[in-house]
Amino acid sequence: MEDQVIANKDGLLAGLVVVDMSQFLSGPYASLRLNDLGARVIKIERPDGGDLCRRLYLSDTDIDGDSTLFHAINRNKESLALDLKNPGDIEALKTLIARADVLIQNFRPGVIERLGLSYEEASKINPRLVYASITGYGNDGPWVKRPGQDLLAQARSGLMWLNGDEGQGPVPFGLAVGDMLAGAAVAQGILAALVRRSISGRGSHVETSLLEALVDVQFEVLTTYLNDGNRLPKRSAVNSAHAYLAAPYGVYRTQSGYLAVAMTPIGKLADVLGLRALDAYRDHPKSWFTHRDEIKSVLADFLAGATTEHWLSLLDPADIWCASVLQWPELLANDGFRTLDMLQTVKRGDGVAVATTRSPIRVDGHRPPVSRAAPRLGEHSAAIRREFALSEPAGEDAIAP
Repeated sequence: MEDQVIANKDGLLAGLVVVDMSQFLSGPYASLRLNDLGARVIKIERPDGGDLCRRLYLSDTDIDGDSTLFHAINRNKESLALDLKNPGDIEALKTLIARADVLIQNFRPGVIERLGLSYEEASKINPRLVYASITGYGNDGPWVKRPGQDLLAQARSGLMWLNGDEGQGPVPFGLAVGDMLAGAAVAQGILAALVRRSISGRGSHVETSLLEALVDVQFEVLTTYLNDGNRLPKRSAVNSAHAYLAAPYGVYRTQSGYLAVAMTPIGKLADVLGLRALDAYRDHPKSWFTHRDEIKSVLADFLAGATTEHWLSLLDPADIWCASVLQWPELLANDGFRTLDMLQTVKRGDGVAVATTRSPIRVDGHRPPVSRAAPRLGEHSAAIRREFALSEPAGEDAIAP
């Protein structure tokens, strides 16, 4: 028995059909954003196991045999199981593409062409189609056949050298930032292409890669490097939080936890804290860069002498930019977070319930209503085949609804 996917009829993209042929994170992240905004997402999966992300575990926890990651990124989507090695299923997919508004794929370069579903071929089927491609490193060049995996893309992007303290070596982000940035970038491109289609009546091919997204997110610091004689930034050796910014920018240990301190004049900070050891730097802003580690060392030793709550009681009233560093339990219990109403529980008719996040986008003051958990493999195959008059699979290829 299949669960009905409840459409967001008031969503900004209500009525649009997205055919999502992507796997893992980058493409599904893009289709998640479109779905949250009201688009209908039909996820194409292999009959023998489905999206590999179903088995890509972040921990030893699974939900009804699928990873928490799969559930997080595929809520409220429909699953259509198709064997792309089967000519009959390829024809069924082409029939679906003819009625779709958007297609998303993140195969390695060359794979989608071998399937006969390149942008050129797909646009012949449906000239209004907005077609989105995500790769690891683009379509040409020496890295084109390398695995388009997030950690490896981070390694090649230069991003890792912005994290951590000087002498620590490269430090990767603690999440798949390249995948999600690429997904967000291609979602922006899809939305722009849909706007142009409403004017011209024709579709477009939107492309990005993990590497391009990771380079783009460094635009601020790369622009500095390119216009500063190609001088590399030097990370702070003490509590580094930004490779370029001067003292006191960083995260400091206190008696009860950690305190983040952002941009603020050293003189003002010294006055509020009564820290006379910083007086020598107060009227010399250049020294906040040239003597960054010395200043931060003095501040670190001083802040370690009392609790985070004590320092906040002094710094907040003085409008010093600072914050307590929260772990998830503290974040979830904080009224500042709870006011945002960012959590939800999505459910399926078979009893599966998943606690997860909600869309970060509010429209007219409201978050999109989404209540259904990620689909079982091939759960909507029969219904989608009937609705779009797709040819039926034969024999052992058939997937029960």
